[in-house]
Amino acid sequence: MSKKIFSILVPIYFNELNIPYTVPRLQSLKELFPSYDLEFVFVDDGSKDDSLKLLLEERKKDASIKVIKLSKNYGSMQAIQAGLNYTSGDCVGIISADLQDPPELFEDMIKCWERGKKVVMATRTDREESFSQKLFSNTYYYLMDRFAIKGYPKGGFDFVLIDKQVVQELVLISEKNTNIMSLIFSLGHDQDFIPYVRQERKHGKSRWTFSKKIKLFVDSFVSFSYAPIRFMTGIGFAVALLSFIYALFTIVAYLAGYVAVQGWTTIIALITLLQGIIMMMLGIIGEYLWRILDETRKKPGFIVDEVYE
Repeated sequence: MSKKIFSILVPIYFNELNIPYTVPRLQSLKELFPSYDLEFVFVDDGSKDDSLKLLLEERKKDASIKVIKLSKNYGSMQAIQAGLNYTSGDCVGIISADLQDPPELFEDMIKCWERGKKVVMATRTDREESFSQKLFSNTYYYLMDRFAIKGYPKGGFDFVLIDKQVVQELVLISEKNTNIMSLIFSLGHDQDFIPYVRQERKHGKSRWTFSKKIKLFVDSFVSFSYAPIRFMTGIGFAVALLSFIYALFTIVAYLAGYVAVQGWTTIIALITLLQGIIMMMLGIIGEYLWRILDETRKKPGFIVDEVYE
């Protein structure tokens, strides 16, 4: 009887300092899973350092390693999407290369999968990171749960194990400008959660910049929430109501002789306020329109430059 295949997918971006530690630690998992054939799929997301070179050297020593080279940097979400196309496992684990998430936790995740769970998420109860990083992350996940996807894990997750059925669904969806972790959660299926503390990064520097965090925030809300549109509706209604009340108050006060309607200051202030609100709303609508255009053009979310297997 042939062994089941457990694929581990790792997006790589400027991880030359991590790879010498990450690859051996992942390979050590073979001892934890003697009844499985392990497959390692590394996706180089346009790294400009020696990440690809180091991965190819590791591949020469281990035939279970696949290396997927993308034509440029598309972002970690698209790198994961690309890698899923090249996994052959009965289940696929997704983990980052910086070892802040302990690979050994896959042992518990596999046990959950063997019990029939199709999505097993390692959810963060805490993280060994700076206050500002914690604040941004906690705020983001709170808003996701409150306004986008009900029941979303409070600490979030990007360390996950999924069944091959879920992999096939994600490959078929192939949506751009999205958060693939939120997409995995929103698909439903039998899910389980394993709590853990995210560890401090010990090697290399994070490329997860503030601008990338903002893009993920916008992508997540535009893809999974109607809150921005409802927000626009609410603001429009509130402004219209306040304008009506103000106009009514001004007319009554003028007729009663309490105030004299004079000057342009109030009018200019109100016009400026309304114009600002309109521009903000146009920006929100623009985000939706841009994503619709991007999807209808059928432009690929990623291009694979080379496959080493």
